[in-house]
Amino acid sequence: MMPLWFPLTVLSAFFLATSDATTKRALTGRNEYLVTWLRIVPTLPLFLAALPFIPTPKLGDDFYFCIFTGLPLEAVAIILYTKALKLSPLSLTLPLLSLTPLLLLVVPYLLLGERISPTGGTGILLIALGGYLLNTGRGETGVLAPLKALAREKGALCMLGVATIYSITSTLGKRAIAASSPLFFAGIYLPLLVLVLTPIALYKSRGELGPVLRNGTAKTVVLPAICYALQALTHVYAVNLTNVAYMIAVKRLSLLFGVLYGHYLFKERGGIVSTIIMLLGVFLIVAGG
Repeated sequence: MMPLWFPLTVLSAFFLATSDATTKRALTGRNEYLVTWLRIVPTLPLFLAALPFIPTPKLGDDFYFCIFTGLPLEAVAIILYTKALKLSPLSLTLPLLSLTPLLLLVVPYLLLGERISPTGGTGILLIALGGYLLNTGRGETGVLAPLKALAREKGALCMLGVATIYSITSTLGKRAIAASSPLFFAGIYLPLLVLVLTPIALYKSRGELGPVLRNGTAKTVVLPAICYALQALTHVYAVNLTNVAYMIAVKRLSLLFGVLYGHYLFKERGGIVSTIIMLLGVFLIVAGG
């Protein structure tokens, strides 16, 4: 019988890829900070409205530590992600996100004591390798180009920072969920993240808030915002049901969905071999992880 965390994670990956693809379209000719903020700001009323109906668990110091440690890191990661998209080609930045599953071989063990089976570890390595090759195949700069770009591309360095931070925030999120509940964590964490990012976004987009409704920006971010909220909801439930490393590795299928979106929406090309490598890694995690 298929474990519940797996379909939830695949859904989360799909919603994330959909949000990313539609956000990429929304960014055309628009302020990237404003679009990023509008993408996540609907989670504020959505989760706050649900919060009164969610049972409040008994909270301890561990919960507050994870929340207030993770929030600033998450905000920095979102800003770095935006800068990476702005400063460098996707073929040089997205492959570096595949490093997150590799880092998760170590971080959850240190923070949660989670152990990875040899089969599951092999699956994580295959997904990381496939995700890396999948995106390098979309450019014409060579397989080692993203690693070489670290020496000269600020965007590549930004994305390396994102991959590192996500390995920490994903683990802290799992720990906070264990100390509360998935819905309660989402209802607290995401609205607080919006509040942390709001002054930064407003400062970076000052003078551009007035025309938001008139120039179509608000309309273009409706679908990205809905998909972002859905990926967050499925994420918190899935990560609570299995090892963080397994869940995040499978969630990197968003890179595969991203290639499909790139093909149909942006006329980009992806690699069949990379896809097979990733799917083999997923099989090993589900079967032996």
